[in-house]
Amino acid sequence: MLGAMRSGATLVSVLLFLDRAAGGGAWFKGKPADIEDCFCHLTGVLDDCFCDIESIDDFNSYKIYPKLKKLQERDYFRYYKVNMKRPCPFWLNDGHCSINDCHVEPCSESDIPIGMKAANYNKEVNAEELQDCEEANKLGAVNSTLSNQTKEAFIDWARYDDAQDHFCELDDELSPDAEYVDLLLNPERYTGYRGWSAWRVWNSIYEENCFKPRSVYRPLNPLTPARGDDDGESFYNWLEGLCLEKRVFYRLISGLHASINLHLCAKYLLDDVWGRTKWGPNVEEFRFRFHPAETKGEGPRRLKNLYFLYLIQLRALSKVAVYFERSIVDLYTGNTTEDAITKKQLLEVLNETKLFPMHFDEKSMFAGDKKEAKTLKEEFRLHFKNISRIMDCVGCDKCRLWGKLQTQGLGTALKILFSEREIKNLPEHSTSAGFQLTRQEVVALLNAFNRLSTSIHELQIFKMLLKDKR
Repeated sequence: MLGAMRSGATLVSVLLFLDRAAGGGAWFKGKPADIEDCFCHLTGVLDDCFCDIESIDDFNSYKIYPKLKKLQERDYFRYYKVNMKRPCPFWLNDGHCSINDCHVEPCSESDIPIGMKAANYNKEVNAEELQDCEEANKLGAVNSTLSNQTKEAFIDWARYDDAQDHFCELDDELSPDAEYVDLLLNPERYTGYRGWSAWRVWNSIYEENCFKPRSVYRPLNPLTPARGDDDGESFYNWLEGLCLEKRVFYRLISGLHASINLHLCAKYLLDDVWGRTKWGPNVEEFRFRFHPAETKGEGPRRLKNLYFLYLIQLRALSKVAVYFERSIVDLYTGNTTEDAITKKQLLEVLNETKLFPMHFDEKSMFAGDKKEAKTLKEEFRLHFKNISRIMDCVGCDKCRLWGKLQTQGLGTALKILFSEREIKNLPEHSTSAGFQLTRQEVVALLNAFNRLSTSIHELQIFKMLLKDKR
């Protein structure tokens, strides 16, 4: 998750407190005539790239969203292994949710596909390795239901250590506290998580990890000293003065923050009577969080950052396609038919990403003096890795689950973007120690992109709802 008190979109309801604190806590009662203000500024070319919002809307609606929706329902992508019991490394966790829906229900042993019970990787082996594996002694520590191919892949992963490439603090999937969660049964939506605990998470992310000096205040920060009619312009003047890499970092965090808030608005608890809950889009909440009149112009900026984040992750998927196109990569669940369908659907998504004509050019980043670029890249990586650790401080279980998944998904995308040479040198018929993805990373990567795709889809729904309310 990502964002602090600036409110742009957040972990399901983290921003509620923040925005309420900044705006006075009343529902927005704007005039129907200015409803389009939510969208009239959301158009044209995005900053720091050469892609326009309208092209992304069309591409997402007709090419990506329908395919991702089907893909997320496959067993390989619906089960995510996560440690929800890791303690917050920065402070005592004192948060709680206001509704029962905050709880995350882990899978029972019988629900988990047999091929995934002890295998948290992509099956990736060649014929020679398979023969060696078949001749080896049984691995007592590995579930005996696993195939020899899977065991060999497991050994390969045990030897592989790419900690220097990770942009996230990964959960130990072999920990007894790590459990599988069915993402379809634990959807991201409103939980009522708010208050000091939620505010502190986002404040820590923005204030301590976004390359920002404390003398510079974000717009709508409730702690900002009174400065007349600044309306955040001093902040954006500072932001534009940063190097591209630091500017991108901030926009990624803001974009994820906005995406999460959109999910809150789109899957809001509208009614809860006698145990019957009704979820759906809350137009008033959307206005409150994104209308320029209510956010002093911040709303459209936040939504533009959502589109920017979408482009970043889209670019990562297009670059990593070659990794999955190899015949030795199998999205393994133990069900041959299911696995074949899953890989076919994944390749269809990846093929669409490669056809997109206006990708973000990551080569423009870390392109200066080699020594300075290396230092900045490492600083970039460590800042984001620290944000992933802050996700263990989220007090709401469901918010924590989706916060960890989406930060890991973005972290995996960054790992891909900055591993171009390793990906280009991938062997076709054997495993590679130069670049690999764990099953956890793959599941997070695709589900995180699906969350962004869903956010843009939900934006179109809100646009229609607002138009109908005129």
